[in-house]
Amino acid sequence: MRDAYHEELDSIGDGLVEMARLVGSAIGRATTAILDADLKLAENVIEGDQKIDELQHDLEARAIDLLARQQPVATDLRIVVTSLRMSADLERSGDLAQHVAKLTRLRFPERAIPHDLHATILEMGQLAQRLMAKAAEVIITKDVDLAMQMEADDDAMDLLHRTLFQHLMDDRWKHGIETAVDVTLLGRYYERFADHAVAVAKRVVFLVTGEHADALQQDVQALPGVEGA
Repeated sequence: MRDAYHEELDSIGDGLVEMARLVGSAIGRATTAILDADLKLAENVIEGDQKIDELQHDLEARAIDLLARQQPVATDLRIVVTSLRMSADLERSGDLAQHVAKLTRLRFPERAIPHDLHATILEMGQLAQRLMAKAAEVIITKDVDLAMQMEADDDAMDLLHRTLFQHLMDDRWKHGIETAVDVTLLGRYYERFADHAVAVAKRVVFLVTGEHADALQQDVQALPGVEGA
């Protein structure tokens, strides 16, 4: 019975990895779709979000079933509860990728993004995909150090987000209000996607250590000789 129980716990972890890989692929494809005005690819991303939702619902049902039947305590309880929260982060990430794809569909056959912003949006999409790939690796390996390093990647996304706003506020902006709104929304989608990827990694830190990642980071910075202490 205990072996079956732990197999169920492991299967929840496998489901989280699958979700992370699916949403990482979704944001990458959605980025290609919006930059290329590729309606077929955008529709593929939009339709694919249903599978992510179904996975999340399945994980949620299995986790709740484990709570009811096994009444886990200590580390096992932390695994189940943390997994529920991670699945919610991943599901929201899938929604954000879908939002990018829907913006592609809304503006088709026109391109939603001006040519002079393509490089920034491409970089944001690639960074979002890398962050989610790292989140999947953290789930698999339970690597606390890798999880803690993701904050720096999130800072890079925030910088790109600010770069978009600098373009919008520039007196030379010539693309109109509608495009400005699209770019503003798009920047927010990528920024929130990155936040969810980092949140997943931080939840793994809590799962492994029993401490919140932010508190651990503060403890490290407070050590003698550590920069910022």
